[in-house]
Amino acid sequence: MLYYIYDGTLEGLLTAVYEAYYRRQHPDGLLPDKNIQIDILSSYIHIYTDDQKAKKVCDAVINKISRQALGNVKYVFLSNYPDKDTIIYNYIRLGFKAGKYIDNYLTDNTVYKVHMISHKVSGEAYRMLGLIRFSQSQGGILYSQIEPDHNILELLAPHFAKRLADEYWIIHDIKRNLAAVYNKAGYKIIYLEYQGQMSINETEQRYQNLWKEY
Repeated sequence: MLYYIYDGTLEGLLTAVYEAYYRRQHPDGLLPDKNIQIDILSSYIHIYTDDQKAKKVCDAVINKISRQALGNVKYVFLSNYPDKDTIIYNYIRLGFKAGKYIDNYLTDNTVYKVHMISHKVSGEAYRMLGLIRFSQSQGGILYSQIEPDHNILELLAPHFAKRLADEYWIIHDIKRNLAAVYNKAGYKIIYLEYQGQMSINETEQRYQNLWKEY
């Protein structure tokens, strides 16, 4: 068994797809470098992220398959599905053969999984838009905690960047210790450890520090 190990980012995964294509290899799976359990009977190749190679794969997916296919890849990547990395690799590989009609192959197990996972991720993001409620600190910072099944912060943030363009806000995914932080000019998704319930003053000070940093 041959496995490609990447850094856990989408760019890293797409770099692995690029390397598999140009090395003329067909790895049995792609694995993020966190919590890998090494099997002495398998071979592992560490792939180092290259943004230019990742972009070439993005462009190839759009041009040789479709923009919708690239959207499917991104949705699946944001999911909590355990084998999402390998599913994405197999989907892109099949797409380069089938072209723009790949999403019609719903009897194919890989295509079915991609559609199923993509639907779950997009569905959760849509529902969450109507469920998010903000509390306001004394300094006017809006803050909301969420615990979604999937890593959907980057799907939520653009909506609130438009809707609450004149506010300072934070949407905090406390399950993953990630937060979308908006400062009236734009947002970033950062690591933000959840420290339990804090007083208004503690919360205010903590997020004022974020504005200075980001």
